[in-house]
Amino acid sequence: MSAPLGVILAGGKATRMGGGDKGRLALRGASLFAHVTDRLAPQVAGLALNANGDPARFADLGLPVLPDSLPDFPGPLAGVLAGLDWAAEAGAETLVSVAADTPFFPRDLVARLQAEARGMAHPLVLAATPDPKRGRVRHPTFGLWPVALREDLRAALMAGTRKVVLWTEAHGGREALFEDPGDPFFNVNTPEDLARAEALAP
Repeated sequence: MSAPLGVILAGGKATRMGGGDKGRLALRGASLFAHVTDRLAPQVAGLALNANGDPARFADLGLPVLPDSLPDFPGPLAGVLAGLDWAAEAGAETLVSVAADTPFFPRDLVARLQAEARGMAHPLVLAATPDPKRGRVRHPTFGLWPVALREDLRAALMAGTRKVVLWTEAHGGREALFEDPGDPFFNVNTPEDLARAEALAP
């Protein structure tokens, strides 16, 4: 399977951090955007940022900025759709999404998502981690998405679908289980989370 394109999902409103762009928060002297880009860029054939509002504020990142094509912040699936539209224009077959506020995800994320997708008609895989109570927890902002299903996703969003797993399960989506030490998909939602990330950062 060829290298996918990648999109960093930053289209939310960051209400629990008081608004603004969470990706700009500093962690060990670098922004969350920088940590995420450092991990994802070597794994993909090209990288873009899904974000809403004035794209000029991200000019220093040097990335294409992809706004949601649907109004009212409909959630991560809208960011995935924006990425899929961009990937389609570039002639790519697949897209990998990551969250902008998750600085410790695996440096082999893409390879492991692709390995789980082998044999699938449409490579559609979400990341998951073990959970002692629920068996496993899915991380729906971390996924491998087929460009071939973008119009189906657009129709689902326009019909009101917002929950990622409802759409992926309807298309036979799989899960790639990441049993890495610690919490590889730890995300920064609150000031307390940022303090914890400082302690966890290598």
